[in-house]
Amino acid sequence: MSDAFFQPMPTGTSPFPSQDVLAPQQSQDLVLYTDSHIIRGSLPTRHRRLTDLLNTPTEPFLVLEGVTFEEFGSRALVERAPFVQVNLSTVLFATASEEIVPTPELRMTKTQERALISIPPWRITGAIHLLPERNLRDALEELTGRFIPVTEATFWSERLGEPSAKAPMLAFNHARAQILAPHEEKDVWAPSPAG
Repeated sequence: MSDAFFQPMPTGTSPFPSQDVLAPQQSQDLVLYTDSHIIRGSLPTRHRRLTDLLNTPTEPFLVLEGVTFEEFGSRALVERAPFVQVNLSTVLFATASEEIVPTPELRMTKTQERALISIPPWRITGAIHLLPERNLRDALEELTGRFIPVTEATFWSERLGEPSAKAPMLAFNHARAQILAPHEEKDVWAPSPAG
């Protein structure tokens, strides 16, 4: 064997390529919700997860292709464009057309906590995923990232007259969320306990 095979690797490199380097480029369909618009389009990417796609751009925007967008409360027709640039700081939350499951070797064991997220004019309920041995109270101080994932999500806006919709996964803009709290589903029609 050649001695070149045993050469040390340059500092800062890894012998294992990242998941995104291995993944072929694909087109991911997204729906972005801003204060005033719903934007639908696709993004060419090597990222497999919605949160990676939103958290790793070095630029403060995304360029989507094959886009339709509409303004909340407007009677105007849906606008169409071959591509648009969307400022990530204006995105309240995003959903993907399909849930992409991470590869098993990259999956971390986590626990789920039901949460309510207020990100006006929207409300979101769903599961926040935490490291084991953490409760939601402790995890609130440890949540990092520009966009935080929520699974089994339901979202709605009474102010905009938007009925509740479901998504297997969405990612909300951490900087725009006003309240993140524990949530327990309650049947409003159930009789209240005698006091």
